[in-house]
Amino acid sequence: MPGAHPRLTKNQVRGFWAAWAGWTLDGMDSFIYALVLVPAMRDLLPASGIPPTAANTGYYGGILFALVLVGWGFAFLWGPVADRFGRVRTLMLTILMYSLFTFLGCVASNIWQLAAFRFLAGMGIGGEWTLGGVLVAEEWPEARRKSGAAWMHTGYYFGTFLAALLNYAIGSYYGWRAMFAAGGAPALLVAFIRIGVAEPERWKTRASQVGHSHSARRAFTELFSSEYRRRTLLNAAFLLISMIGLWAGSVYVPGAVTQLAARQGYGAAQATRIASWATMLLSAGTILGCLLVPPLASRFGRRATLGFFYALMAVFIALGFGYVFYMPSALIPFIGCLFFLGVGGASFCVFTVWLPEQYRTECRASAFAFATSSGRFLAAGVTFIVGAGVASYGSIGVPVAWTAVAFAAGLFLLPFGEETKDRMLPE
Repeated sequence: MPGAHPRLTKNQVRGFWAAWAGWTLDGMDSFIYALVLVPAMRDLLPASGIPPTAANTGYYGGILFALVLVGWGFAFLWGPVADRFGRVRTLMLTILMYSLFTFLGCVASNIWQLAAFRFLAGMGIGGEWTLGGVLVAEEWPEARRKSGAAWMHTGYYFGTFLAALLNYAIGSYYGWRAMFAAGGAPALLVAFIRIGVAEPERWKTRASQVGHSHSARRAFTELFSSEYRRRTLLNAAFLLISMIGLWAGSVYVPGAVTQLAARQGYGAAQATRIASWATMLLSAGTILGCLLVPPLASRFGRRATLGFFYALMAVFIALGFGYVFYMPSALIPFIGCLFFLGVGGASFCVFTVWLPEQYRTECRASAFAFATSSGRFLAAGVTFIVGAGVASYGSIGVPVAWTAVAFAAGLFLLPFGEETKDRMLPE
């Protein structure tokens, strides 16, 4: 239908569902580890010659979280590949990679094997966001592009919801290895993508125009040209802020809820189920936040919208982990804070709308991949520091609460970002 809501073509619909499903299963795979951290460490630390104390669980768990982030950091390599060889082909490779190495976690016999598998899975997980976001941005009509990006981004949080359901139905009965085995399922999605989704016409047209000069190397170096250098560095900084707070905060949510449930007298199986329900609530909050992004971004602009989500994260990370976590009967009010923490997590959805609007087609995937991946090397260091803080402090609460400072700093940096409100997607 012409006008504000043009009818989507078959390829636009199939491309969207491919990107959404890939990001959903990506979210499921990436959050499986957070849900099974405690039981996996309980089994693998002794097998690695390390006592399974609470301090060691926090310390080595932090190391493995950091390695996932380092692997995700290397996912910036997928962007130039996609600019040169196509969005759909590269999307399939990323899904196969994170599916395979998540599945292999079920056969890990010590923490070092699991660390290697999580590192390699991280490389695939990081690439899927780039390819899905760019595919939807380039394929959907301009009038519906922002909505498509926001809907696509909800997939990740449906994935965390799905991981929580699997943990409730499988993990609490069959253990952490069964959870990793279930993480191999996304590989089946590749057949759907391979059969039914074509490359965006925008990319094919631009690739034919540029010809042999359209190399992966040129796509990457273009990000640091005089035209793009400033915004590239700022975008990487904005993503780093979101990574520090969200990863350092949300990945400790299942462990924090499990501890609070145990403190209030719940058994291990009950605590696992409560942690699963809390994770579902967190995910529901973020899905709601994603749906708020298009109207907020259209009305107030991209920078102000990101600032809104930064402020929510700063307040509820500090409140939830720094204060509520230590209350005598903390479980219910802490879970209440998680909903608002979830809404604030939609800061990542803003980037799915914002980043494609700042770059031309020949380097768009490279820009998206660099911004969403490069900061993860530093975020890995912060995540490791948080894990070490948990081990040293003997508590999850205060070390995680300090990550709220990153969002406060982000609010001061936002005015320097490139505002793209009311702009068309560049050719």
